[in-house]
Amino acid sequence: MLASQVKTESRRGFEITAWRVEIAFALPIVALVTYLIYTWFALADRYFIFLYFHEMGPGFDTTPFGRVTASRYWMSGLVASGAVLVLYLAANFVLGRLVKAYRAPVWWRVWLLAAAPLLLIIPAIVMTVNDPVLPLANAAQLTATTLAGLAVAVGLGEWAAERPFGLLLLLADGSGVAALLVALRAVEDLRRWLAQGGWMIAGLALALGAGLGVLLAVTVLYAWRRREPPRAVPVLIAGASVHYLLLPLIHHLFLSTDDGSWLDPGYFGYISDAQNYFTRSVLLQLGIWLAVALLILGLTRLRGWLHARRTSR
Repeated sequence: MLASQVKTESRRGFEITAWRVEIAFALPIVALVTYLIYTWFALADRYFIFLYFHEMGPGFDTTPFGRVTASRYWMSGLVASGAVLVLYLAANFVLGRLVKAYRAPVWWRVWLLAAAPLLLIIPAIVMTVNDPVLPLANAAQLTATTLAGLAVAVGLGEWAAERPFGLLLLLADGSGVAALLVALRAVEDLRRWLAQGGWMIAGLALALGAGLGVLLAVTVLYAWRRREPPRAVPVLIAGASVHYLLLPLIHHLFLSTDDGSWLDPGYFGYISDAQNYFTRSVLLQLGIWLAVALLILGLTRLRGWLHARRTSR
């Protein structure tokens, strides 16, 4: 009896009517990402949007397929995912408040429905339009990064729809994780920071302290309010959302200037290079991710222990 029910539910899960909410979200996501990628790669001036031949000093190759420029290509996928993140969470928040029976779509269904067409659309655009067209390796890198970013972008929709205050706490946690990632990433350039003076080291220490302080403050709030804390995975997703999606989007929209502000008439948003968010060393980056993941796992256990003690009294 139980086995037949499981089979029936499994079959229902693949019926198109069971996926209608996910389809309703996936279609505008595909449209938005397609529009942004086409705008940046087909319509925009490459010398501005990707800063061709931009002077950054020795060791920074900004030719059309130099290391720095190539990273801007795939970083555009994270900027596009950041736009999806903001709109997706906002839509689920509003629908969750206005429609009583509303339930957020299943995140992996939305991702799958959006990823399938984008897997073809993104390479078709960047490998055929403007000059120069991207070779397969760069197109594949951009596509993979975009799809990974979209998986993060749609990961917290349920929180936005059903637990908005919990989402705010998650985003606070995410800001703390992002501050830790900023501070730890700077380890790679520590010698250069030391050469530039003590104020740079003070700034990095401040970022590290702020990240730990935010995580501790949220921990105290969970214990004080006797709220059940989330598991480690949503906290890590929130951290990735803030650091790898939201910050590149903010950089593109508001911080693409050395002088003046984004309100100036001549403001033009470029795509940031990867070095602002990732280390050059793959092993160091993996080590940073592992360290942060272990810290959040330990913090989650501490929060669970505090919650159990508070609720048992």
